[in-house]
Amino acid sequence: MSVLEDISIEMSIVLGSAQIPIRQILKMSRGAMIPLDCGHDDPTLVYVNNKLVAKGRVLVNEEQMSLEVTEMVKRGRG
Repeated sequence: MSVLEDISIEMSIVLGSAQIPIRQILKMSRGAMIPLDCGHDDPTLVYVNNKLVAKGRVLVNEEQMSLEVTEMVKRGRG
């Protein structure tokens, strides 16, 4: 067993974001759509421990989703 296997990190994959009032969220039902502040060609952002580390694009194959990393972000950016 590697010593690295015991290290925990927080990873977030961000497709986009939205600002909507809580009253609108409370009115939503199953299947409701929330518009995001990005287009389908915009990169998906990968954060590790709240730091931007990579950009990529979401791939969908039948019922499976994955992320293809297209760019590693240099330190000091993001």
